[in-house]
Amino acid sequence: MNIAEQVLAGSRRALSKAITAVENEYDTAVDIMKALYPHTGRAHVIGITGAPGAGKSTLTDKLAKAYRRQGKTVGIIAIDPTSPFSGGAILGDRIRMVDLTMDEGVFIRSMGTRGSLGGLSRKTAEAVKILDAFGMDVVFVETVGVGQSEVDIVKAADTTIVVMVPGLGDDIQAIKAGILEIGDVFAINKADREGVDKLHVELDMMLDLNQEHTDWRPPVKRTVASRDEGVTELVETIGEHFEYLQTSGALTVRRRERTKNELLDLLDEEIGRKVMRHLQESGNFDNLVIQVEQREKDPYSVVREILHQVLR
Repeated sequence: MNIAEQVLAGSRRALSKAITAVENEYDTAVDIMKALYPHTGRAHVIGITGAPGAGKSTLTDKLAKAYRRQGKTVGIIAIDPTSPFSGGAILGDRIRMVDLTMDEGVFIRSMGTRGSLGGLSRKTAEAVKILDAFGMDVVFVETVGVGQSEVDIVKAADTTIVVMVPGLGDDIQAIKAGILEIGDVFAINKADREGVDKLHVELDMMLDLNQEHTDWRPPVKRTVASRDEGVTELVETIGEHFEYLQTSGALTVRRRERTKNELLDLLDEEIGRKVMRHLQESGNFDNLVIQVEQREKDPYSVVREILHQVLR
């Protein structure tokens, strides 16, 4: 059996190998994804995003345990900052979820951002699909929490949870990062801290002013993840959101938009590869750079000329 067949047969080792293959762009990666693609689209993909220090990993850990108590299998992709030396993930969120690693119904993978904007590796979508094809009921994507480009999480998730904390100036961060537009559910974590009421009121006010959401008004829930408080209610709310997506037809719309973005990204990547190959084979690129630099040609005409040669 090849790796894809082993993944479909339930091999955790093959699952790990498949994610490594797409993450490192091995030659086998495309064939693996082609074989697994027809078996995707069943998992509920949940994005966990928010400011650094908000307790996203602890909350993800507690949510995963709550889903396990319901008998559901869980995949977790923790996006970590990337080591500038090895290219690997350096935070290792698995340290915070150590007891989950012993559970056969849970699979945790840390992935490096590899310099991609918003902390979401381009390969995250493929890793989600692999976990989906493997048969995971719920797949969490937990982001680094870097601010404005955090909105990238929307591209990978059905339900996006924005985690906030009292006392971090989150009200300002929410406006700045466009987080109001991306949150389906808001969780105020560390809700035993001072300032929780103020943050809750400000969030509610901003959500009322925000006209983006029509049928679904994002609820605000309070949690103290370290003590497992409010987690059951949060799971119920996530379930309600998924039910809303299914009954309203919004899930189909979201997933179609995601497919469109993935196709455009793949096209972008493939055209980029073809252009680079053409430039290497022609050996003319350095001359073109000199001509542009000396103002003999303009960069816009040169790019059109290259594309015309590649795509004709």
